[in-house]
Amino acid sequence: MSSTSSHSKPTARHKSAASSAPTRVVINTRPVERAAPLTQYLQAAGLSVVEIPMLTLQPRPITNAEMALMRQWFAGDYQALVIVSPTAAAAGLAVWQALAREHHGQHSERNGDKQKNASQNNESQKTTERQNLSAPSHLIAVGEATAAVLNEAKIKAASYHVLQPRVANNEGMLAMPEIDSLQAGDKLLVWRGLGGRRLLVNTLQARGVHIDSIAWYERIMPHEACRQYNQWLQQFSTAASVPSPLSSEAIPAAPSTAQHPKPIPKQSKPVVIISSATAFEHWRQVISQGKRQATDETSAEDTVKQPLADSTGADGLPKLKLSDFAYVVLGERLANMVADEQLSYWRVEDLAPATILAAISA
Repeated sequence: MSSTSSHSKPTARHKSAASSAPTRVVINTRPVERAAPLTQYLQAAGLSVVEIPMLTLQPRPITNAEMALMRQWFAGDYQALVIVSPTAAAAGLAVWQALAREHHGQHSERNGDKQKNASQNNESQKTTERQNLSAPSHLIAVGEATAAVLNEAKIKAASYHVLQPRVANNEGMLAMPEIDSLQAGDKLLVWRGLGGRRLLVNTLQARGVHIDSIAWYERIMPHEACRQYNQWLQQFSTAASVPSPLSSEAIPAAPSTAQHPKPIPKQSKPVVIISSATAFEHWRQVISQGKRQATDETSAEDTVKQPLADSTGADGLPKLKLSDFAYVVLGERLANMVADEQLSYWRVEDLAPATILAAISA
């Protein structure tokens, strides 16, 4: 339930019913490598979609302690492995395969089965890795794209099966028998990025399950974010077919008594898709920085504490506020964040394109 819960008939998919209405604008803030399927799906439904990524995924070198966790998992010390993203799956899989090659090489040496030259030995190890890559625990991928990374790496002879929750989120994983059956003293390993939701971890730790995690990447703000936002803002504000959200048609002028303008209806605002708390903080930073360069040394934390920009910049373009947009947010944590700021939003439980379209059309 959103903070402004008015519901109108969907217009994006039924243009004939509202042919004079402007096309609904959606800002897709997903990382570049994950944005295209959602953008294409929403565009096919008749929405105007612009990609302004609020996250870029930067690889992190694996530490000695994390490598030790991988060796423990490879040795069978964990009951299950949870993989939360395609990026984490690809990074973890590469180390898993390296451990398999190392194990095969040690086994060959013990049995006097060395190849005659390094080239032949390397090729033999790679072939054995593909044929005998076996999982020492349950493999649980949070979504289809994550599962695909692991499934594409194996061949028919591989002895592992990638499991998926019915609903691609923390709640869905908690409902899986392989997770639900974990008890005090059991061990779970998580492949992830820095940050993210804590529901799965907190719930299992309260049950006494020991949880280790490896952060294969971190989420940083793209250098181009501010420039892309300002470019979109100029186009959005000057488009003949789309009135400015700060014009008299969209927001009544404040009365002489200095009362606040009447809020824009949620169904009239540009929609911003937010998938994580980090993405939301980066979006806040972009909005509040206005025309400042993305390379400004001001930190996101400091920017949050600054007042939002004036309603009009030096170039005459409107300076939108967080409340001039409606949001599609993932899960309870993000919903609470935007609700606390009295922003308009729809909450979704997964990031499937059909789910997001249904929310916007509600």
